Amino acid sequence: MHRRLLVVLVPLAVLLVAALGVPLSVTVAEREMQETYVDRLGDVGRFASLAETALATGRTEALNQALVRYHELYGIPVALIDTSGTVLLGPGRAYQEAARAEPELPRIVTAALAGSRSEPSGEWAPWDDSALVVAEPVGRDSEVVGAVVTISDLSRTRDRILVRWAQLAGLGLLPLIALVAVAWPVSAWVLRPVRELDAASSRISRGDLTIRADAEAGPVELRRLTESFNTMMDAVENAVQRQRAFVSDASHQLRNPLTSLRLAVESLEPHLRPAGAGRQVYDVAVDELKAMQRMLNSLQASARMESMRTASPVDLDAVLATRVDRWRALTAAAGQTLAVDVPPGLRLLEPPGGLGSVLDELVSNALRLSDAQLVEVNARVVPGAADAGRGNGPTAGGMVTIAVRDDGQGLDVSERAQALGRFWRSPRHQNVPGTGLGLAICADLVGAAGGALRLEEGLPRPDGSGHGFAAVITLPVVPRVASPAAPAPTPV
Repeated sequence: MHRRLLVVLVPLAVLLVAALGVPLSVTVAEREMQETYVDRLGDVGRFASLAETALATGRTEALNQALVRYHELYGIPVALIDTSGTVLLGPGRAYQEAARAEPELPRIVTAALAGSRSEPSGEWAPWDDSALVVAEPVGRDSEVVGAVVTISDLSRTRDRILVRWAQLAGLGLLPLIALVAVAWPVSAWVLRPVRELDAASSRISRGDLTIRADAEAGPVELRRLTESFNTMMDAVENAVQRQRAFVSDASHQLRNPLTSLRLAVESLEPHLRPAGAGRQVYDVAVDELKAMQRMLNSLQASARMESMRTASPVDLDAVLATRVDRWRALTAAAGQTLAVDVPPGLRLLEPPGGLGSVLDELVSNALRLSDAQLVEVNARVVPGAADAGRGNGPTAGGMVTIAVRDDGQGLDVSERAQALGRFWRSPRHQNVPGTGLGLAICADLVGAAGGALRLEEGLPRPDGSGHGFAAVITLPVVPRVASPAAPAPTPV
């Protein structure tokens, strides 16, 4: 996370360096070019004065030698041209070769022959390769008889400018490097507690209430925040533990009196007349006591399963291998048919308490409550599916959907919206043994593994009157680590 702080600091430092360095670099380039232009302007002015005298007296040999010598010393073609552009004196061949590469030359020479001193040609940027053309008229006003023209290659000047710019850039980078050297450890020190809080929050969201953050690192403000966070988690963990302990203890403490009460009631059976009214009251009392015992067992199971919040990878083939035969025996005994369609090799994140227990509950509901003829269990992989249950966004490996569908009575939309609530039971199932906790516990456990449990329409009923019931689980895929020694999974 400290990289995010550097993402803000580094551009600011770059802008600061640019704000200071760019005008300075431009000033250096302008000064170098202006000095070069002034030097050339002085040279052509001196040669123009000499040319005016030489042309007036007819003694041009000395001027021609001076122009040739200038070219030999500085490598700058310089020539005296007449009003038609013909070279009169100087290194004509070198001048003509340089002139062909300069498109601005005709304009500058025309301006000089008209009696005006031209502005410098070309671009002054170091990455431009044009030459500097300077022309000085020979004569005055309407008596201009020619012009002295120099064509200067600026490559060396531009090289010097680039070197100066590189030096300025190096000097500008020094404070930037110093800023990064200071900001990196400081940002790491400041943001390390934030990273720990983020990691702790992530683990808490997965159900681990024992995690705490380090309250001894970082700035004072973050230490106070971490201490408050840990204090809050202590209170939350204590409250959850007390709640679970209360449910478990209450269930346990009620079990013995309830068992004694049931024994006492059942001991009255020999004293009842077979056809008397007491027999009906006795049967009702025994049924209610059995229902209360099932409720206590469910509450204890719920407390135990909610205390297990760790999800772990599991092979779906291994889970089904221990369950499918028993499911088929149960459906056959009830005159029903079980169809299992699960591709081999699926590996997913198992809910706390075991995926097998969750599937047992869903299949049991289909067998006991739906009055179905066909129960179908299938699984599919949805690549990149969103975690709808926890809102964590797409998972990298996708999601596995496991559906248990039947063609029985089913639930309407309003009933499906309530069916995941604790102790809710459909009015049609009030006389069927159950507690109304199964689906709610399954939904909580699946959610703790990063998945979701949703209820949908099931298979079409045989008589065409509607659809049955379907419970669909989505759980994150766990990538399988390739192992050459691992045997291939056996399809169910």
